[in-house]
Amino acid sequence: MADEVLAVLKASPPRRILGVGTVLTLGALAMYVALFEPPGHPGWTAFLVALGLTALWLSNKMRHATSAHLELTRTELRSSTGEIIAHVADIKGLERGAFAFKPSNGFTLRLRPGHEAGPRRWEPGLWWRMGRRVGIGGVTPGSQAKVMAELLVGLIAEQAGDQSGG
Repeated sequence: MADEVLAVLKASPPRRILGVGTVLTLGALAMYVALFEPPGHPGWTAFLVALGLTALWLSNKMRHATSAHLELTRTELRSSTGEIIAHVADIKGLERGAFAFKPSNGFTLRLRPGHEAGPRRWEPGLWWRMGRRVGIGGVTPGSQAKVMAELLVGLIAEQAGDQSGG
């Protein structure tokens, strides 16, 4: 019962294509300009090559990251690759307002101070972790993220009630 998947957050194919395609196009354009229409100064050419290579690398990383999806159970938020992103018991709060520091179409989890934070991690278009903050969302549908956020709020409240009520 604890391992039952309550919600899934998955990038839709059109969003994946748009996200990866945009970054890929940026990389291709930067490389084209650097190689076939180089600016007068070699520093700008080097900048464009670095930008192009970084964007091409990032588009591949996003393509790979968004092939996975996130699953919420009663005890954890995990990736379909098996990586545990956060245990529900370790979540202190959830931010999803218009002015919250969060991914597009997503939300941010704040983990408890005593929680051993995992290493910094970024799966472009799906989730990221910096210290005790975990951002969920990106090229994912807002409707799926909203359902997952609502369920998480309920699970957090349920856990708080269990801890205070005995």
